[in-house]
Amino acid sequence: MKITYYGQSCFLFEIGKNRVLFDPFISPNELASSINVDDIKADYILLSHGHQDHVHDAEQIAKNNNATIVANFEITTWYGNKGIKNVHPMNTGGKVTLPFGTVKMVNAIHSSSLPDGSYGGTAAGFVVETENQTFYYAGDTALTYDMKLIPEQFDVDFALMPIGDNFTMDIHDAMIAADFVQVEKVIGMHYDTFPYIAIDKEEVMEVAKLADKELILLEIGQTIEL
Repeated sequence: MKITYYGQSCFLFEIGKNRVLFDPFISPNELASSINVDDIKADYILLSHGHQDHVHDAEQIAKNNNATIVANFEITTWYGNKGIKNVHPMNTGGKVTLPFGTVKMVNAIHSSSLPDGSYGGTAAGFVVETENQTFYYAGDTALTYDMKLIPEQFDVDFALMPIGDNFTMDIHDAMIAADFVQVEKVIGMHYDTFPYIAIDKEEVMEVAKLADKELILLEIGQTIEL
């Protein structure tokens, strides 16, 4: 599969013929000024929670592409009221089979409200099983023992984890989380967008090295294949 990074926690996965976008916060992000939101093609948009820095461009991209928004009940209801017809509501612990694979919504420890201040339901992460690989998208979360349940049900190939601290885990907790999930490869997210979550990249890479993990920090607009 191909993975393109659009900044903050936004990634586009190309899984077979399907394009799956996570947490699109692009147009307000000065670090992502080279990205044109209208050029992004997506079939599905998975939203981990309702905060502005995860959902800002979801409506525009969904309408541009007739994409389906997959999120908790409160978020999908909110978008439905904004004229988005294709939504799939979920809640923590539930799973759904979509054309690209199976998506299970798992626990995340974080707050959630929508951009207009309305209730955003419970924050979550996702475990996505595709034909060839399984990955864990942690969303915004603290380190939690719930992560230990994931490898009891799934053989995870890699994980996407926040490392920016302040609002989420830092790199040290993320490395413990990687052990909990039993992955060796971690793609970092939720860092550098704001001063609160600025990181020292050399330092976090060294922490990952000492933890015997492969930490991948993508440049905005960069595409890799895993």
